[in-house]
Amino acid sequence: MEIKEKTYALIDGLKATCQTFGLGNDGNEFKIITQVFLYKYLNDKFGYEIRKIDTNLATAEKWETAYANMSESEREDLLDQLSPDVPVLYPEHLISNLWNQQSKGDFDLIFDATMINISDINSEIFSTKTSQRTQVPLFEKLTPFVTDESQRADFARALVDKLVNFSFDEAFSKNYDFFAQIFEYLIKDYNTSGGGKYAEYYTPHSIAAIMAELLVGDNEDLHSVECYDPSAGTGTLLMALAHQIGEDKCTIFSQDISQRSNKMLKLNLILNGLVSSMDNVIQGDTLSEPYHKSDDGQNLRQFDYVVSNPPFKMDFSDTREKLAKMPVRFWAGVPTVPKKDKSKMAIYPLFIQHVVNSLKKNGKGAIVVPTGFLTSKSGVEKKVLHHLVDEKIVSGVISMPSNVFATTGTNVSVLFFDNSKKTEKVCLIDASKMGEEYKDGKNKKRRLRDEEIEQIVKVFRNKETVDDLSVAVTYDEIKKKRYSLAAGQYFDVKIEYIPLTPEEFKVKMDEYKKDLLKYFEENTKLENEIIEQLNKVKYE
Repeated sequence: MEIKEKTYALIDGLKATCQTFGLGNDGNEFKIITQVFLYKYLNDKFGYEIRKIDTNLATAEKWETAYANMSESEREDLLDQLSPDVPVLYPEHLISNLWNQQSKGDFDLIFDATMINISDINSEIFSTKTSQRTQVPLFEKLTPFVTDESQRADFARALVDKLVNFSFDEAFSKNYDFFAQIFEYLIKDYNTSGGGKYAEYYTPHSIAAIMAELLVGDNEDLHSVECYDPSAGTGTLLMALAHQIGEDKCTIFSQDISQRSNKMLKLNLILNGLVSSMDNVIQGDTLSEPYHKSDDGQNLRQFDYVVSNPPFKMDFSDTREKLAKMPVRFWAGVPTVPKKDKSKMAIYPLFIQHVVNSLKKNGKGAIVVPTGFLTSKSGVEKKVLHHLVDEKIVSGVISMPSNVFATTGTNVSVLFFDNSKKTEKVCLIDASKMGEEYKDGKNKKRRLRDEEIEQIVKVFRNKETVDDLSVAVTYDEIKKKRYSLAAGQYFDVKIEYIPLTPEEFKVKMDEYKKDLLKYFEENTKLENEIIEQLNKVKYE
């Protein structure tokens, strides 16, 4: 079995353990799965790195025993040579040590204390913050999620049992694509119920890759690049962007209100070698309390690349008036509160404005929006759309196939921005008919094929006009079309001419007559049935 399948089996095993102890589909299951998975990953990563430093550890039959037998000064010398991207672990933190203590009656307390102690000694690098600067630790106590106290020790033992016979050593030589697949598998069960809720959207890996490739291109002359996502979710967009740029050439900045997403994003950063960016990962409301500011603390910080897949609708009535008092930030205004259903407040126009505000002078960005936005004719949406065109900020649009996003049935498009405002033509692509259908459980989804992704990237980069797929239009042409960014409205209408003899024409017309007569009879029959039912109800 290859390392990918082994890793999938580990994840499945952890989920089975949660199920056994009554935590399957529990709201806290994702915390247990992601944190235990991360604990195992860090344990193995630590062992892998110290064996590269110390030959005695590398040749030892059990490196954990050899490490435990080192003197305190030897151990400190070893840890001084360790990369800051690797957590410091002492012998008592290792999984092997927990394994040896399983017979103790208070094993649940030992397990939790170990996790908390690892968090404490690595808090400087491996913790994140809230917008109020409260520290969010790497790990938290897990066994209290089991309601029955008498079962907690057994639960901790069962988790450790799943970890001891697995090793990540083979995985450390793998690249971004491997860990992207692992991460997607790890969190797939926890990104299906978010729908339109804040920060619960999950961007498919293929869409994230397209966005990154079109924003960055093949530019190898990059260094000290700053990337930002104001609705980061689990970090898929940022990871794709960092990989396209080069993880060692960029720094990640993010903010998201969701506690769940924050935990998953931390895991994603660690898996992708971006630990140095963890201090820039902020949990909090981006719109009402943006954390990343300029040096003077007054204005928003601006970035080289900004990406976002925000929620489209949600109830932000509690902060609406506060946002409305920020006309400089929200230059197109703030959506009103619907009278009937507050949850249908359109929040994505606020994120579009925030993304544009967060771009450097020559910065580039991309944001996922509902396709309906492309032809907005009223409200804040119209003002945002006009601004993007009038200021020549929008550089292209790709309308995606339906059901390509797992958590929403809304048709979506990706807007691309170039704040240099040097774009002469805007590339509009309608990829809605692309992709292949597949089933994920009971849900029907759609995904783009590799050759389709290549075609989209090629057409967008070269601003090609392809029949029924893409057009390249000027900003003046867009204005003449009432500011529409929908590619289909620019396609030429084609009328197919088929020569017919008089006899063939008569046959065609007779067929049309038969069809019309059939539809008329069916409609009449339906009307009579409806009238009959109404009469029955009337007399009853």
